[in-house]
Amino acid sequence: MNLGWWRLFGAAFAGFLFFHGFSASEKAPNFSFMHNATSAPTLSYYDYIIVGGGTAGCPLAATLSQNATVLLLERGGSPYGNPIITNMANFGAAISDLSPSSPSQRFISEDGVINARPLVLGGGSCLNAGFYTRAAIEYVRQAGWDGRLVNESYQWVEKLVAFEPPLGQWQSAVRDGLIEAGVVPFNGFTYDHIYGTKVGGTIFDQQGNRHTAADLLENANPSGLTVLLYASVHKILFAIKGKRRPKAHGVIFRDTSGAKHSAYLNDGSKNEIIVSAGALGSPQLLMLSGVGPAVHLKAHNITVVLDQPLVGQGMSDNPMNAVFVPSPLPVEVSLIQVVGITHFGSYIEAASGENFAGGGGSSSPRDYGMFSPKIGQLSTVPPKQRTPEAIAKAVEYMKNLEQAAFRGGFILEKIMGPISIGHLELRTRNPNDNPSVTFNYFKDPRDLKRCVQGIQTIEKIIESKSFSKFRYDYLSWPVLLNMTANAPLNLLPKHYNPSMPLEEFCKDTVMTIWHYHGGCQVGKVVDLDYKVLGVDALRVIDGSTFNYSPGTNPQATVMMLGRYMGVKILGERLAN
Repeated sequence: MNLGWWRLFGAAFAGFLFFHGFSASEKAPNFSFMHNATSAPTLSYYDYIIVGGGTAGCPLAATLSQNATVLLLERGGSPYGNPIITNMANFGAAISDLSPSSPSQRFISEDGVINARPLVLGGGSCLNAGFYTRAAIEYVRQAGWDGRLVNESYQWVEKLVAFEPPLGQWQSAVRDGLIEAGVVPFNGFTYDHIYGTKVGGTIFDQQGNRHTAADLLENANPSGLTVLLYASVHKILFAIKGKRRPKAHGVIFRDTSGAKHSAYLNDGSKNEIIVSAGALGSPQLLMLSGVGPAVHLKAHNITVVLDQPLVGQGMSDNPMNAVFVPSPLPVEVSLIQVVGITHFGSYIEAASGENFAGGGGSSSPRDYGMFSPKIGQLSTVPPKQRTPEAIAKAVEYMKNLEQAAFRGGFILEKIMGPISIGHLELRTRNPNDNPSVTFNYFKDPRDLKRCVQGIQTIEKIIESKSFSKFRYDYLSWPVLLNMTANAPLNLLPKHYNPSMPLEEFCKDTVMTIWHYHGGCQVGKVVDLDYKVLGVDALRVIDGSTFNYSPGTNPQATVMMLGRYMGVKILGERLAN
């Protein structure tokens, strides 16, 4: 293989990585209940206060508003009318936006992997590649959920945000290659999580407009709901009387001007504060409010309300590894549409198209692809070495590449679970600062084994008859792996070479697929009803409660959980 192709396609890999897209339905709904927090009163009272207007918080708020007064506090802004959110063609732009008005907030785990957290109404459903798939039946059973209500809750979500994707030639070839590789049976189009190969749903409609969890607020009772944007919650307030359990009864939040606001619960035994701030935000807020490991809280001069050492524990992020396949033919633009659900614990997915791998212009995919260095995805640089300088050098290098370098696609694998776990700690007492989080990718050897088996399955797909027209004959599998692991963007020596085991490839090229979870897990921090153990009138309802990531992609289940728990909580309220 000549050096020109090596440099061209190797560099394309670092520029292609598309993050879970970012747009909301183009036409903004008329939400009369949505306001900037600067307009909020200094003091207010509600039946329910929800912290976090994300993937779980929006459906939860919409449901509770039917029979109660609800305050939904979101630290970010609205997704509507924002061009980097409302159009699939701008997919990935939100993740690369590091401005103060960005709908995402970059963080870097202690593992060195660059990541992102949402900062917008609708949460992660505004920042993803749109794949919609339910959790497995076994997952529902183990969670202790009511199967009938789960099904009804999924359907409630799907009426507004889920669609069947149009399948192009690249995705069809990946689908058929998976079947040739033995990931069978083929289950057609379905939202269900079933072993084999399937076409899943998407939250992008036929016009390429994204439909997010924020759209679920269309189901709200306008007279029962208040949504405040740019409202940063600093603390949950507890009433502590004698030897009674601490009881949450209010929150302190600030608006963009720095003005302080207090919101309290109305009198009533069923009124509650519900934290839905995500896998980073929820354990962080509990700690800032005095619920967490006592020694750690005291080190930050935080008054301890409840010594709960398991807050912030059990953090996990599903590792992703991918292989770039340069194509001799033009390929369609596609996000995640097909998935192979294997029995060995790896999920195989794919994405394609020049619009997500390269191009020109200020908003080109060369800037904003899923594997774009602008969003921190530098698989060609080991995790700890993905510095701002490395990113800047990669971005500059890509600007000089020919368009052909971005023609092709990626086939990726994500580890089920994962089994490896880490932890989260406070860095500061400012809720707007990122906490310190360690995910310990591949610490458990079973995760590493799953990665190897996933990469071996990708090899079978690429070498399948079904996929033959999308690969160059002279680009052998070892060459593709070597391009991926040792492209010219590699700034420092790497471990992997074709003579070394795939375990090194997995470790060197690990990236995030943004499915991190944990920190407030069921049975450890919250009970089966998501009530925080040891205190009253406080729940956590979001992905921080998960022990494992549900399904191949979690957003459908997080939205379902918001609706599901809203229905259950209202049922309890009306029964009393």
